Amino acid sequence: MSANSSSKLSLYGGIAANVAIAISKFVAAYLTGSSAMLSEGIHSLVDTGNGGLLLYGMSRSQRPADAQHPFGHGKELYFWALIVAVLIFAIGGGMSFYEGIKHLEHPEPLENPLWNYVVLGISLLFEGAALGLSVRALLERQVAGTSFWTTLRTSHDPAVFASVLENAAAVAGLLIALLGVYFGHLLNNPSFDGGASIIIGLLLMGVAVLLVSRTKALLIGEGVNEETTLLVQELTRQVPGVTTVRPPLTMYLAPDDVMLALDVDFDDHLTAAQVEAAVVAVQDTIRARRPEFKRIFIEAKSLAGRE
Repeated sequence: MSANSSSKLSLYGGIAANVAIAISKFVAAYLTGSSAMLSEGIHSLVDTGNGGLLLYGMSRSQRPADAQHPFGHGKELYFWALIVAVLIFAIGGGMSFYEGIKHLEHPEPLENPLWNYVVLGISLLFEGAALGLSVRALLERQVAGTSFWTTLRTSHDPAVFASVLENAAAVAGLLIALLGVYFGHLLNNPSFDGGASIIIGLLLMGVAVLLVSRTKALLIGEGVNEETTLLVQELTRQVPGVTTVRPPLTMYLAPDDVMLALDVDFDDHLTAAQVEAAVVAVQDTIRARRPEFKRIFIEAKSLAGRE
């Protein structure tokens, strides 16, 4: 299965799980009066919409280049990921926080919490499965010797890292809601339920801030890491005729599409035809090791002469 197909599968799985879970949570919140359950219902509803937005962004980003967008539409995925982060913060986090405050100010006793336990248990199974799909999609992009957390932190595919963070927050939110309902019922104190809703809201806001930070870096033109930069320079130096390679300029245009600009000095004795062949050799050598470099631009200094 390709990385792109795996990303879509994790999103479809998350959407299917969240639709069913959101309905069951709202029903349980109505029957029991639980603020934490209502917050969880809002969370699942927001996650459903977010999955749809990421799928839409993936579709839009795969459109071919045109005269107005010569480098393609890959960055549109980053834009929709930013919108998802804003929605998580404003709707998911904000409404959950508000519901928790309102429940603390006007506490209502929990009625028949059994429904909450049933829904939360089923939700944990579905959300756990969705989290497993998203984690698998991330691991398919993991470089050997790199930790899971490093892979998540440096991932350039919002459809993957946003899905992992959302699903992880969903599982954590369910556990928080479960504790809130349990202690609220055990101690006959509805404040625990309202407090759980506030914590869920803060959790979602924290996830949203992480997503905003990551997508911002990609939108404004993040390049490859230092290890890849050094590899590009080393591969270029290995091509016969190359004398000097300056630090390259790179930028992610999409998760699997990186632009590379190289400033290369060739031997003065090379003819124009030999320089052209060396340029092609540099491009082929780099793409053989790092196929994500779809566009490689080389400024061959020997064509203009040395200073």
